[in-house]
Amino acid sequence: MQMISCQSSFSLPHLVCRPDPDLPICVEQTVLVWFPLAFLWLCAPWHFANLCKKSAKAPLSKLHICKQVVAGLLLLTAIAELALTLGEDYGPSSDSTAQKHPAVLYTNPVLFAVSWMVVMLCQECVRRRPRCVDSGSLFVFWLLQVLCAVFQFQTLLRDALNKEEITDLPRFCLFYISYGLQLIALVLSAIADVSPEVKRISQTVRKACEKSYIMVIKGFKRPLVQEDMWDLNEKDSTQAFCQGFEEVMAKELIKARCSLQKKQNKRKTKSDHQNGLAKGVSQDVLVMETGKKKEKKKKKKDSESEYPNSWLVPTIAKTSKAVLLESAFLKLIQDLLSFASPQLLKLMISFTQDKSSHAWTGYLYAVLLLVVAFLQSVILQQYFQRCFILGMKVRTSLMAAVYKKALVVSNDSRKESTAGEIVNLMSADAQRFNDVTNFIHLLWSCPLQIILAIAFLWIELGPSVLAGLLVMVLMVPINGWLATKSRGFQMENMKFKDKRMKIINDILNGIKVLKYYAWESSFEAQVQEIREKELKVKRKFAYLSSVSTFIFSCAPAIVSLATFAVFVSVSPDNILDAEKAFTSISLFNILRFPLAMLPQLISIMVQTAVSKKRLEKFLSGDDLDTMAITRDDSAAVSMTDGTYAWERDTEPVLKNVSLDIKPGRLVAVVGAVGSGKTSLISALLGELHSLKGHINIKGSVAFVPQQAWIQNATVMDNILFGSYLDEERYRSVVDACALGPDLDLLPGRDQTEIGEKGINLSGGQKQRVSLARAVYSSADVYLLDDPLSAVDSHVGKHLFERVIGPTGLLKDKTRILVTHGISFLPYVDEIVVLVNGVVSEVGSYDGLRASKGAFSEFLETYGKEESSNANTSLQEYIFVFTIFVFFVFSMRLRKNSSVRSKKDSGDKKGQRLIEKETMETGRVKFSVYLQYLRSMGWCFITWSFLFYFIQNVAFIGQNLWLSDWTEDSVEYFNTTYPNHIRDMRIGVFGALGLAQGFLVFLGTILLADGSISASRTLHTSLLSNILKVPMVFFDTTPSGRIVNRFAKDIFTVDEIIPMSFRSCILCLLGVLGTLFVICLATPIFTAVVVPMAVIYCFVQRFYVATSRQLRRLDSVSRSPIYSHFGETVSGISVIRAYGHQQRFLKQNEDTIDQNLKSVYPWIVSNRWLAMRLEFLGNLVVFFSALFAVISRDSLNSGLVGLSISYALNVTQTLNWLVRMTSELETNIVAVERVREYAEIKNEAPWITSNRPPDDWPTAGNIHFENYKVRYRPELDLILHGITCDIQSTEKIGIVGRTGAGKSSLTNCLFRIIEASEGQILIDGIDISTLGLHDLRSRLTIIPQDPVLFSGTLRMNLDPFEKSSDEEIWSVLELAHLKDYVRGLPTGLQHEVSEGGENLSVGQRQLLCLARALLRKSRILILDEATAAVDLETDDLIQNTIRTEFSHCTVLTIAHRLNTILDSSRVMVLDSGKIVEFDSPSVLLNNKQGHFYAMAKDAGIRGGETSKPTDISTDL
Repeated sequence: MQMISCQSSFSLPHLVCRPDPDLPICVEQTVLVWFPLAFLWLCAPWHFANLCKKSAKAPLSKLHICKQVVAGLLLLTAIAELALTLGEDYGPSSDSTAQKHPAVLYTNPVLFAVSWMVVMLCQECVRRRPRCVDSGSLFVFWLLQVLCAVFQFQTLLRDALNKEEITDLPRFCLFYISYGLQLIALVLSAIADVSPEVKRISQTVRKACEKSYIMVIKGFKRPLVQEDMWDLNEKDSTQAFCQGFEEVMAKELIKARCSLQKKQNKRKTKSDHQNGLAKGVSQDVLVMETGKKKEKKKKKKDSESEYPNSWLVPTIAKTSKAVLLESAFLKLIQDLLSFASPQLLKLMISFTQDKSSHAWTGYLYAVLLLVVAFLQSVILQQYFQRCFILGMKVRTSLMAAVYKKALVVSNDSRKESTAGEIVNLMSADAQRFNDVTNFIHLLWSCPLQIILAIAFLWIELGPSVLAGLLVMVLMVPINGWLATKSRGFQMENMKFKDKRMKIINDILNGIKVLKYYAWESSFEAQVQEIREKELKVKRKFAYLSSVSTFIFSCAPAIVSLATFAVFVSVSPDNILDAEKAFTSISLFNILRFPLAMLPQLISIMVQTAVSKKRLEKFLSGDDLDTMAITRDDSAAVSMTDGTYAWERDTEPVLKNVSLDIKPGRLVAVVGAVGSGKTSLISALLGELHSLKGHINIKGSVAFVPQQAWIQNATVMDNILFGSYLDEERYRSVVDACALGPDLDLLPGRDQTEIGEKGINLSGGQKQRVSLARAVYSSADVYLLDDPLSAVDSHVGKHLFERVIGPTGLLKDKTRILVTHGISFLPYVDEIVVLVNGVVSEVGSYDGLRASKGAFSEFLETYGKEESSNANTSLQEYIFVFTIFVFFVFSMRLRKNSSVRSKKDSGDKKGQRLIEKETMETGRVKFSVYLQYLRSMGWCFITWSFLFYFIQNVAFIGQNLWLSDWTEDSVEYFNTTYPNHIRDMRIGVFGALGLAQGFLVFLGTILLADGSISASRTLHTSLLSNILKVPMVFFDTTPSGRIVNRFAKDIFTVDEIIPMSFRSCILCLLGVLGTLFVICLATPIFTAVVVPMAVIYCFVQRFYVATSRQLRRLDSVSRSPIYSHFGETVSGISVIRAYGHQQRFLKQNEDTIDQNLKSVYPWIVSNRWLAMRLEFLGNLVVFFSALFAVISRDSLNSGLVGLSISYALNVTQTLNWLVRMTSELETNIVAVERVREYAEIKNEAPWITSNRPPDDWPTAGNIHFENYKVRYRPELDLILHGITCDIQSTEKIGIVGRTGAGKSSLTNCLFRIIEASEGQILIDGIDISTLGLHDLRSRLTIIPQDPVLFSGTLRMNLDPFEKSSDEEIWSVLELAHLKDYVRGLPTGLQHEVSEGGENLSVGQRQLLCLARALLRKSRILILDEATAAVDLETDDLIQNTIRTEFSHCTVLTIAHRLNTILDSSRVMVLDSGKIVEFDSPSVLLNNKQGHFYAMAKDAGIRGGETSKPTDISTDL
């Protein structure tokens, strides 16, 4: 084979070492020609693979034809060139003696000809590829081809211009024709060849891209709103992430559980073995050893062995390994590129020192600095984009996993985490994983950068670098100690955070009770105490971080000092010149980043390790046993020998229970409070831990809990509960559940939105909506846990007749009804009597009465009226009730119709109670920054800024000193370097370095103290104000929003803002310092600074406008996630019973997706900004190098080195400055949101100057005078001019239909609602003149819903600890709870779980009675207080109230008329007015009156009022 040779030499020096350099012709005609062609040939096989596939071709387009024509013309030019060479060498006119053309002139045309044919084939292959619009590889080939041919282009042109003639005209023309065609091909390949099919598919993508661009413009012009966000791609949705994550998680959990099992078995075997050996050891030694071992083992066991661990990180790694590898590759390239700049700097300094070097080399170095920096920027932003998206995906996956776990978690695991703690898992802990993924690659990147920096430093300074390395090694143990301490503080901090959130949740759930009892200050003190502990730990953590910052601020200075000092001290010949010094300094600057990041990385890793443990513990907890209940067709409901407990290691609440219920039967479950009725229902739902026994349920289940669970949705949505709307069935259900009249009262009928926890419905309405949900579901088995206790007696009968009873809608269904109402028992098929968790009797009503057992005795005591009322059929009651309801509501509707028609005309879609969360728009007000700074304290701010400023001056001084030091190499050239000068240089350099460390340390400590002061101030003002806002705020604000303020926003104020604030100050000073040094070195640079500053400011403002608003949207769209979660946790048993877990999971995914819609654009906007800013930074590097080249004659090399090394650093600092300022502005929104809730208008002051006497009220006289009230100024009156006198010690019963104003009246006494007109006098004092706490603390209420708080029983009774233990035991005895509490292992210190879930509803109600007894006030209000207890307990409560409150004025709101028949007087309310007010006997004798109608409906007759204690006709 003939070798390719060319006549030009490959030697470069004679071509490069001249003012106008060029490449050798040989390189231009071989390497630069073959390189693009080699790329094409490598890519060709991938294209040719499509020729073998049978796929539909895209139709021929004009663009495709043009491309093929251009390739064909190029083929002709190649053939023409080959023909020309052949003709010249072997043609008729050729000279046989002349030297032949070199082989390259034959090879290249042949290669080109073949390549152009390959291009034509590739273009055809692209057309055959389905849905393909162009080829990226072909575009890259054309680009390489055009770029590589540029050198030959300029060589031919330069040659022609120099010689003033064209020596080889044919080849000259062919080359330029070919180059022109290649340019056309490049342009054509850049245009997408879109087929009609692809056009249709890509329309949505283009719309998204347009939206993306439009959104940025919109964000600058006006504040963005949620509607501006574009929809997510399917692959970016929560569901898409979570699917893969959950699959991997399941596998990893199985492995972790197996590993845990092995460990436990191993430990067990080991301990057994040790026990065997221990027998021979002396007793004293044994006691000492086992004592220590036990303590250690116990700690270790508690932390590690109770749950599977070390599975979460592998799960995340395996789920996202592709992105992790991709981002790792990008990071590696970026790290390697960062070391190119110091080498270019070295060349630049040597260029300025060598005045004989050609100017073009300087310009080349300047351009190379720009190119390297630009490539770094592009790769770094690609890396960040991947990391941020990955972080967001990890956070989303964890949030969804926590939510899913909460739906299936068992009672054992659920007890370990309260709702507040789980919200923390979703907010703080998931966020930590989001943050750590942005830094995860630094774990290997930082060590790599340190190793490379040391390697390059070795090249510059030799073994002297080992001194610096030794300093770094010495820092490792310090680092380890700091990490260990930090971890301990972080874990402690999270515990306090959880405790605080737990109490906050309690406060929000029981805010009404806190206001009734004036307990706000006690709970505020509890939260503040925990907050102080949290801040104390935070201060320790901050001080530790300051030590860490000090060490790592000193690190680069100490490392460079040690290195330079050893370098110049080792040998007198070692003199520090500019080349060595500034190359080293720029390497030290690179070293500064990994060294500065290491403490942050350690801190983040420590925090994440804590979060990892918490998440692993929760996510690996036991699930409910889904196999506990079988679904055979044998019996409708059967339980065989069932023994069940609420938790694994507790006493069983049901013992050896056996039931067999046939399909279609109605079974009543009766028993005293705490006998296990609710536990039985829970066992049938699979909620209890099975110790033994078996349950079978045939078909689907519907469940109505004792305390109705209502969603924050419309009435219709609550009833349908995810089912399709069947109009006819829906109407019949609404009618049967007596909801029709209630819907007429609501502003949007069934489209009215119900507030959180059904806040705008009465207890009875909530219960009926809950029952309607069950009835509409058309299930096979109905579990009804005392649904009739919260409704009026006549409504209860209506519900029994129309829904539950033998003639109701559910007559053919299997129903298990827990009830306290004995009037229904004759109509049930079977009765189950429970006593202390054991079934004492089972049988029909008649059978049990005849058996003369416990049930018979119970009936004898409480059912004397049954026989006397037996002749009145249930149908008659219903008839009377229906007429009564119709009459009352027709009157009421007539009165309100004119007002409502004006107000709500055409409001078909319903009325929103919960308004959309308010959100500030536009720039964050300066007052918000001022508030934060004021909260920090001006003293802290001023001094810390001063210290940071002086530190920056010291930094500049140190580098200027180094620049001056390098001039010694010129001054003492070829002479001995004086020791005293050397020592002075080292001493000053070192002193300035250490000074920087101390100044940063002082600044950081002061800033930490300031930020803790701000955290304390802002949290205190938020908490204090939230406790003082009126009740209406809580009615219309979802608790999730308030929780979000205390969780996410306070977290931001505590941890993120201080870091952003500190970084802002340091970066701003750093950038100003850099510009100062560059301007000092090259004054001409000031001309560039001004326009660049203008561009910078515009870019920053343009970006921040969008970024800030996206951050706000992110905050606002997070609240619904927490609200929905809180709602789910409280209704978990209902959701499980109906089997709606998947629907709620989907709803959670949709809520998270709404949040992601603002997170994605925020990440993209960050990258948009970073690219533009880094390009500005790169221009600073370029201009500083360019001006150094231009002014090299007037500059010394030391200043050039200083200027460029500073400039190289500015890109990062500038980028970080904008990142931190925008981060600060987006995060300061948290202060804005906290301030919003800290400035809500308060209710009246708690204490005023007009204080009542200590013994007020002495008599308990209450006087209402023309009292009018409305909920909000824009709404109608709810009480219309109430005027009445209630005398001391009178017992007043208050009755009326739902919505009559009964509860509003009691709310007015406590000033929960303020008067519009009129006044209330208690013992002659106008209550509106008193402070709220003075008023509320002197009244007592037993509310409708028994609310308990997390904490001890004692705290629930006496949070201010004013009473002695004896007094508390005495009230427990009066409340019939003494025996129960005595039986508890910890007595009064018994821990009440969240919401009092570990007590029955009846027991909770009795505790509320004990609270009332303890307060000893002269006025008592009972708000339907005995609705949830059985008749026996009800009777005990009534007796206690009669005896213990005989000296009090008692107002009783009653559902059961029998509870108020012994009242002094009865007040009948209707539509907010008193329609009747007299003694029960008088009212019962007025046959035209409202009360008589209600009594008759309840089966009470006038002659029976003389024996009130015997009357227990109804619920």
